[in-house]
Amino acid sequence: MAGRGDPPEGTAPDPGGGDDEYRSVVFDESFVRAARLQEFSAEERMGEPSQAVRSRAVRERRSGSGQAVLLVLLILLAFGTAIYLGVRNPYQPPIDQRAEPLRITMVPLAPKGPVPGGEPAQLLARSPAAEYREGASGINLPRTGRTSHFSESQVLTALTIAKDYLVATSLEPDVLTGETVRPARLLIDPDQLEQFDRSVESPLDDGLHAVSGWLVRFDPAEVTLADPTPRVQGTLRFAETTTDMLEVTADHTFTYALRPATSGAGPVGQASLFTVHREIHFRFDREDLRMHRAELLTSTVQAGPQACGDDTSGSLRPLRAGERASGSDGGEPAVTDPYATGRPATSPLCGTLDPSAQPSL
Repeated sequence: MAGRGDPPEGTAPDPGGGDDEYRSVVFDESFVRAARLQEFSAEERMGEPSQAVRSRAVRERRSGSGQAVLLVLLILLAFGTAIYLGVRNPYQPPIDQRAEPLRITMVPLAPKGPVPGGEPAQLLARSPAAEYREGASGINLPRTGRTSHFSESQVLTALTIAKDYLVATSLEPDVLTGETVRPARLLIDPDQLEQFDRSVESPLDDGLHAVSGWLVRFDPAEVTLADPTPRVQGTLRFAETTTDMLEVTADHTFTYALRPATSGAGPVGQASLFTVHREIHFRFDREDLRMHRAELLTSTVQAGPQACGDDTSGSLRPLRAGERASGSDGGEPAVTDPYATGRPATSPLCGTLDPSAQPSL
């Protein structure tokens, strides 16, 4: 171990192996680096004759202190820059907005004459629905692609949710007959569930609480399904409306073969066709896509043959084979074809069912 007066690495060895009288005053390089005092140069001594040496530690301490201050300043600058960029960042997480109430428009379509009757297959073959596909196969997804702020997979998810909703609310037999609403309820944004539940429990024709705006439902005491597989045709379209919102528009026509409900072993009545044209606007934020649910913005329903005076808020009221519309007041409504796709007319509260939409005789 080096003594107090020895250099850090100990005394330098004698290269000659003998005792050198000057050995105690020979300084190697390590000893010089470890010295706390440094002699001024000749030029420096001429300017400062009162001092022969200066302390090296003072300069090193001053240099170390300056570096520490500079490091602190750099840290503060980086921290301040991060805060500034965070405040100025235009891509902040979106604010969660509550879903708006669904707006519902119901348009019953009254026939001009008696409702044609017959067997389901024959009626369908003689109607515009002859070329329609059966069930969910008639709800086709369009070619997808990314938008400015949504990936292709997110767009596909939105379209899939919209299709799932149409299947759950237009094709499920237990939903059509009023036995359950659960398949539809599972797909609705939680902010709209209170409105949906009130529509189911206390339906009203007020533009907000008609259960027929949410789903297709028939009164099982009036009609039954003559064919368990409705015919379907329509389109799905998507668009990005904001950086955090996707909208999907579903425009589909559903054709149902129905029979009058019977009790006991009574005779089976003739079947008739009932057509429902639904246009629904869905909206999806990123949380909706993640949770596989949708917000419904508007729902426009044209359905017939029905009588214009019937209350269809709780369930649709099909006229059965051989029946005529009655009880409508005022002039004859405009002729409406539910098989014509595109934006439905929403101004009349009732329309006249285009004769060409009925099965031909």
